Amino acid sequence: MGFETRIKPISYLKANSAEVIRELNEGAPPLIITQNGEAKAVLQDAASYYQMQETMALLKILAMTRENIAAGKVHPVEGIMEKITGKRPPDA
Repeated sequence: MGFETRIKPISYLKANSAEVIRELNEGAPPLIITQNGEAKAVLQDAASYYQMQETMALLKILAMTRENIAAGKVHPVEGIMEKITGKRPPDA
């Protein structure tokens, strides 16, 4: 099933809102809502939305980390305890 079958006018949503929500909660792909022939909104179930938000946050953290590495703002972890405490760790 392609996205072309998941594009509906706003009048469809108005007439079938309960069915649309039921379908989304049962795992149907997002529904694109059009108004005057233009895509205006995307409807999806809440669980998928939250998962997508978490994924986006992780990707943002990854991008920021890559930027910090490229800018030389990341340092090796070796020796960090000595810097924090001023003491050398016991020999293992």
